Amino acid sequence: MAAIRVRSAPSPTGTLHVGNALSAVANRRFGDWLLLRIDDTDVARNLPGGEQGILDDLRWLGIEWDEGPVSQSSRAERHMDAAREAGLPQRFDGVTLWREDGSPTFHLASVVDDVDFGITHVIRGSDHRPNEELHAALHRALGSTPPEVIHHGLVVAADGKKLSKRAEGATVASLREAGYPAEAVRAYLEELDLPRHDVHLDLDRIRSLSTDVLAALDDGELAQRAGVPVAAVDLMRGAHDLVEARRLAQSVLEPASVDSDQSPETLGRFVELRSGFPETLDRDEAKAIVRELKAVGGNLRALRAALTGVQRGPELWAVLRALPRDEALRRALP
Repeated sequence: MAAIRVRSAPSPTGTLHVGNALSAVANRRFGDWLLLRIDDTDVARNLPGGEQGILDDLRWLGIEWDEGPVSQSSRAERHMDAAREAGLPQRFDGVTLWREDGSPTFHLASVVDDVDFGITHVIRGSDHRPNEELHAALHRALGSTPPEVIHHGLVVAADGKKLSKRAEGATVASLREAGYPAEAVRAYLEELDLPRHDVHLDLDRIRSLSTDVLAALDDGELAQRAGVPVAAVDLMRGAHDLVEARRLAQSVLEPASVDSDQSPETLGRFVELRSGFPETLDRDEAKAIVRELKAVGGNLRALRAALTGVQRGPELWAVLRALPRDEALRRALP
């Protein structure tokens, strides 16, 4: 069976839209060979750093390509040569193929590139459906067989309208900044597969997948992604995203204030107990200190207030484990 050759073709207009990411994931899953093509023929829409942003987003999602990135602008001379060789007019089926300055438009560039790179299947959003007949006619005019075209539904807003890049979660970069791990975003896009109809962006589903991904990370990996010490990892278990995970950890590691004026008996006993353990506690040691304080009727809320400045939060043993001995003693002493 012949190899299936596909292409992902985003435009360098800023960070990757989640709909373009869906197409990229679908092409990577479907194709044996993937070309990354940068559709930059519309100079007015291109943004400085736009191409690098796309590359960063695709790499973050774990999408690898076999050739590229190939910018269409770098192949303008080839596009025009192909048009001249085929005797194409400037206007073909009522559509302009090249501008007055001699630069090819998207339609000519896209078809010539598909021919030259041997693209066998074009998988793209249904917003490109109006181009299908025109591009097939261009293929035939150039003497090539049109590739098989598969259109999928778009990722749209809750009201069914176009999902603006300014909307929450509409771009890969915004999902990353919100703290969702790449595995969760990739899994969501793979779940959508090739939707036959438009689908609403489901941030709740991404958040659920994110919770599962973070729960499955080992201590070292979770700590590394959140940028906190491994000893603080238990503070973050159950977090829905990395932003929340970091916030939970920082609420203990860098509290706004502490209150060591309550229950001096409990704090004194804590100082005695904690002084007898190593600088960093393991889970069993941290839980042993909490059990001992409970056994003598200690005021655990007062201890939490002394260590974190609040009376509620993560498990107290996790707080004890997160704080090095000297820091815990400093906070507990009035």
